[in-house]
Order: sequence, then structure tokens, then C-alpha cells
Amino acid sequence: MTAEMVAPAWMHMQISAEQYDSWSEEQCAGIEIVDGMVVVSPGASKRHNRLARILANALDDAAGSDWNADTDFDVRLQDVPLTNRRPDVVVHRAETIDLTPTRPEHVLLVVEVVSPGSETTDRIVKVDQYAKAGIPFYWRVEQPPTGVPIVYTYVLDPATKAYRDGEMYTGVIKVAAPFSVTVDLGTV
Repeated sequence: MTAEMVAPAWMHMQISAEQYDSWSEEQCAGIEIVDGMVVVSPGASKRHNRLARILANALDDAAGSDWNADTDFDVRLQDVPLTNRRPDVVVHRAETIDLTPTRPEHVLLVVEVVSPGSETTDRIVKVDQYAKAGIPFYWRVEQPPTGVPIVYTYVLDPATKAYRDGEMYTGVIKVAAPFSVTVDLGTV
């Protein structure tokens, strides 16, 4: 069996922003584009999706009318070569909900829930990409075997375009400004 038999031809060539923008939602679901190449990730677990949804709902409730929190949402980090990421949760300006693509300047916070197979990407690669794109806050959520998630927060240093460590939370999360929310992750 050859690679062409398993994956469509477009997965073996560099994709431009124009090509990607012409694809259907079904074609874009479950993929990210990194340096113009399609990256297919395995489907997330129910636990992963539930945790992302709980966080998105809590952040959306806390964000007020100026911000929205969503899941399954592309963020266009750069056009050439095309890099589109699909964080587990995105907090973006409410007035940009109909703008496509969503750009880093529309985004306040991205959250990645680490799953088996995404550890290096979520802990190293995406951190660097989101920081270079100028997204002010990044949260990484780890799901240890104990079942109580751990949230690592990062704050962008605009001068260096790198994140500095913020707070680490387990179980109950208390979020400071711009959000005032307590999330009980211990029941996920």
C-alpha cells in the first residue's frame, strides 16, 4: 500500500492560504497547516473534549460581552508559508466572530489540552508559534493519571516575543484579570 492510497494527494504538497480558504469545513476539520503542510492529528478523547468544553464555557461566561471563548476554531498564525493552528480553546474578540480567518491580533488566549501524541507539539512547538504570533496568553492543560488536571499559564513578553511562566493550577483554578472565574477541574 502506498501513501497515495492512504492519504489524498493534497496532503503531500504545500498548501497556500488561498487553497486552504477554498476548502470545505469538512476538509479543514481535524487538521492543522504548519509551514504549508497538512498535519493530521488523531481524534481527541472524550475526556479531552469535555475538559476543553468545560474551560471554554467557563471562560466564555467570565469574558463578558467583549470576548468569546470557542472550541474547534482555526487561528491563522501566518499566510506564507501557511500556518493554521486549531487550539482546543480560543478566547477572541467578540466583534471578530464573523471574520475569516481569525488572526492573532483577534485572540487574547489559546488553550491546549495535552493528549498522548501531542506532548511535544503542545509543550514546545505551539508555545513558540503562539508567542511569535503575539497572542498575549497561553494555557497548557496536562491530564495526569491522577485525573486532576494541571494548568500551566504563560504570559507574553512583547519585547522578546516569548512567553514567561505564569501561575500553575490544579483542581480549582482561580483566574485573575481580565477574567474572574473559578473552574473546578477536579470533576472532569
